[in-house]
Amino acid sequence: MEVSTLPISASQRAKLISAGYTSISSLSSVSPSDLARDLKISDNEAHEILKVASHSSRLDNSGGSHAIVNGAQTAWDMLHEEELLTCITTSCADLDNILGGGINCKEVTEIGGVPGIGKTQLGIQLAVNVQIPVDYGGLGGKAIYIDTEGSFMVERVLQIAEACLEDMVEYNDSLRKNFQVCEVKMQPKDFLENIFYFRICSYTEEIAVINYLEKFISEHKDVKAVIIDSVTFHFRQDFEDMALRTRLLSGMALKLMKLAKKFSLAVVLLNQVTTKYSEGSFHLNLALGDSWSHACTNRVILYWNGNERYAYIDKSPSLRSASSPYSVTGKGIRNSASNCKRIKMM
Repeated sequence: MEVSTLPISASQRAKLISAGYTSISSLSSVSPSDLARDLKISDNEAHEILKVASHSSRLDNSGGSHAIVNGAQTAWDMLHEEELLTCITTSCADLDNILGGGINCKEVTEIGGVPGIGKTQLGIQLAVNVQIPVDYGGLGGKAIYIDTEGSFMVERVLQIAEACLEDMVEYNDSLRKNFQVCEVKMQPKDFLENIFYFRICSYTEEIAVINYLEKFISEHKDVKAVIIDSVTFHFRQDFEDMALRTRLLSGMALKLMKLAKKFSLAVVLLNQVTTKYSEGSFHLNLALGDSWSHACTNRVILYWNGNERYAYIDKSPSLRSASSPYSVTGKGIRNSASNCKRIKMM
């Protein structure tokens, strides 16, 4: 159970979430004095909060252990489920190739890189592409876009949506000679209507929205992608208590993994970079440190190689380390221009 369900005041719930106590279970081992210190409240008020949380926890568990423990699943069933999963194309064939077909559902994928490398462009592209109808090899889903930096541009979404429709028409034309084709019924405005946008201005808002996602997706079951741009922005500012930050991020990561598995959707976390001094020189690393890297299934790093953009698979349990070029064009993410020239020459 989440602390948002506790019958306490709104200000008390907000203080709990800000201090990293997002679930009732996180309050089970804390003392009144420690809670009072973390929330900057009196010991008596902290005692009352813990009393309410304990009562709510007992009510929630009154049905016995079977209420929270599900039956085991065989490895064979898991393999069969994975074979049925579809991916969200990035609209760049080279990038899709190293990703095993695109961004996988039921997984958390972190994509990081320097400013201007195209992280937001890729995020918007995925929010559009998740809507490609099943008849065209897509998921026919909707997207949630959580914007922490204010970089989401509706005009750009419209451009990419129009280009996606052009690609679908072109795909139809290529099949028309030999097969019966499907009529393209979507309009650019349909793509915009299928993206649920949340603007986040603080880390407490970010945590609150992520806590709310399970309920929201339960009511909008066709959501197949959750994109957070960027996951790190508010956690890199005004944090003196690193232990608190780690606790908040760990709780948030667990919730996102749970959402990806439960609803068979893709969670995409866009991340910033920072510099790290190692072996006598500075290196670019994704923000939030090495411990945060465990929060994702796959990690993709975007970087410049001369004047060309490249994507590199830095971490994955199922994909080999590989890199591929890509371009950010007026139509969105596409194969790199130089690679297209090489293909034409062949």
